[in-house]
Amino acid sequence: MSNPRPLRAILNRLAVAAVVALTAGAVPLSAAETGQPAKEIFGAAKLPAALPARAIGFYSKGCLAGGVAIAKDGPNWQAMRLSRNRRWGHPDLVALVERLSRDAAAKDGWPGLLVGDLAQPRGGPMLSGHASHQIGLDADIWLTPMPDRALTASEREEISATSMLKKDTLYVDDRIWTPAHAKVLMRAASYPEVDRIFIHPGIKKKLCDSWTGDRAAMGKLRPYYGHHYHFHIRIKCPAGMSGCKNQPPPPREDGCDASLAWWFTDEPWAPAKPDKTDDKPKPAKREIRLSDLPAACAQVVGAPAPASEAEVTFGASPVARPVAAGFQATGGAAPVLDPAALPARIPIPVPRPLD
Repeated sequence: MSNPRPLRAILNRLAVAAVVALTAGAVPLSAAETGQPAKEIFGAAKLPAALPARAIGFYSKGCLAGGVAIAKDGPNWQAMRLSRNRRWGHPDLVALVERLSRDAAAKDGWPGLLVGDLAQPRGGPMLSGHASHQIGLDADIWLTPMPDRALTASEREEISATSMLKKDTLYVDDRIWTPAHAKVLMRAASYPEVDRIFIHPGIKKKLCDSWTGDRAAMGKLRPYYGHHYHFHIRIKCPAGMSGCKNQPPPPREDGCDASLAWWFTDEPWAPAKPDKTDDKPKPAKREIRLSDLPAACAQVVGAPAPASEAEVTFGASPVARPVAAGFQATGGAAPVLDPAALPARIPIPVPRPLD
């Protein structure tokens, strides 16, 4: 009788290889068990969790399942800072950014969007930068219009967005600001799925003072620190999505009132006063861990990944980018998922709506 040990060893190796292939791109849960900061766990993920699309938790405390990437180049957009790998979002967010790029180009004289950060492949806290952008429902769009050529990889890393402000002031520079800037912002705010848009107080004041069109969505434009070189779109939790927590809606008023005037006083910009009643040294702030996030985020961390980024990248231009395996072209428009062409082991994300 032959020795079964070599065969058993081969089968064991094959089983291990199958598990490795299935979980490629997933972050080992052992990393979470050691108390590793959540930003390091989620920052290490190169591909999304191959689960049904779901925004989990709150914008600044959660994660993303079934994320999809916006294509690096589309008919009316180019993605920036590619090395960050933050082109990922819930399919509803990606669909909205693509819709804005088409509408702004066709109706507002805006040549195209330069798309900044959305989220990491599995959402979660980021290694640097944003406190929010964790559940795939936030997107940064540069206030610099897209040029009429494809930017190189190095340009996408190195060039800076354009500030809309006069130097050392809180006010918009009319030599830079154009009617098209106002139109693209008001169009983005007009979409019903958009919850709010963060912009610099100076930009909000400019819109309050000069916009003569429909002002119904003006209240969605919320003044906040920074945001003078980009605007931050936040969409609502998708309808019926359990475990996703919306932000309280903005006031119904247009926001062109005392709440805006406050930003032009000294108070918002004054440094925080030290607490003289407590002279004890403050303990170091503890890093957010996986256990601090919604329980479902552990499943997101350990879930398998798709075989390649191409399988979960939506919106590539049929002219500038060939249709990847697993997609069908739709009359020259953006490609959509062809479920029959996907490997059976990969859960199919919720298909994005085209409009």
